[in-house]
Amino acid sequence: MKAFLLLLCGLLVGTHAYAANTGYHVTNRFQLDGEGGWDYLTVDSEAGRLYISRSTHVMVVDLETGKPAGDIPDTPGVHGIALAPELNRGFTSNGRADTSTIFDLKTLKVIGQVKTGANPDAIVYDPFSGLVFTFNGRSQDTTLFNAATGEVVKTLALGGKPEFAAADGKGKVYVNIEDTSEVAEIDSQKLLVTKRFSLKPGEEPTGMAIDQERHRVFSGCHNKRMTVLDVESGKVAAMVPIGERVDGNGFDRELGPAFSSNGDGTLTVVRESSPGKFDVAETVTTQTGARTMAIDPKTHNIYLPTAELAPTTDPKSRPKIVEGSFVVLVVGR
Repeated sequence: MKAFLLLLCGLLVGTHAYAANTGYHVTNRFQLDGEGGWDYLTVDSEAGRLYISRSTHVMVVDLETGKPAGDIPDTPGVHGIALAPELNRGFTSNGRADTSTIFDLKTLKVIGQVKTGANPDAIVYDPFSGLVFTFNGRSQDTTLFNAATGEVVKTLALGGKPEFAAADGKGKVYVNIEDTSEVAEIDSQKLLVTKRFSLKPGEEPTGMAIDQERHRVFSGCHNKRMTVLDVESGKVAAMVPIGERVDGNGFDRELGPAFSSNGDGTLTVVRESSPGKFDVAETVTTQTGARTMAIDPKTHNIYLPTAELAPTTDPKSRPKIVEGSFVVLVVGR
């Protein structure tokens, strides 16, 4: 019994020590500059590229050098980028043009344009169905089009303002509905919204990540909470405190933690400390404005864009980016 208690104490101490310091920290900074703000970003791990939305164009960065490797122009109001490597195609959501640009992943040349609903924001490729989903904030719907042909196959009403989304790889696509504090489930074979899950007391969900194996959806909410939704039971299994102004979430399938990128200059690292119990393992200092993120599943590095903003006296105007200050932070262990 004594030996057992000593072993148990040792395990608890070890767990506490790990939770106090996961080892995540800013390991590098890609000084990129360039024109435009920023929103979502996407990693192409196999090609070693990072795609960053920059208001009117998509900046493509070489992950090895941290330098620009190309550009996709004429994407007005671009928010997100989705990739279909098996088709050698990428797709953007152009919020001001109400379109999606289709481009070649190797050459970055534009292949075509697809008309979407009003103000497409998040964009997801579902390999199970071969469809691309744009989630349109102003028209509060999703446009579904064939990734290979660009043909629109359906538009689905969502009953609220969509934010980030994720596919489970098995025929289900999940999307945060910000103004109703819900997650909507879309069946990509039936082309229907099949379920709606309440995230309350989580409010105004924005960022999303998915644990495909355990059927969990992580949503970053504006009331400084990350919800862990069990989509099999339809219940919020856990709720974890995070930083302010979240706009991105991530999940590392191999290592296990979930992440919340917060505009207050923090990255919240969340671990499942015991079955069904989630805790904050660490809060990593990043930089103010680093509210969106992308994970490289191969290297486990996390990429967060941000910039310094010039002060403004007009509360209605958007602050301008200080020239030369746009960077991508690299967080690793």
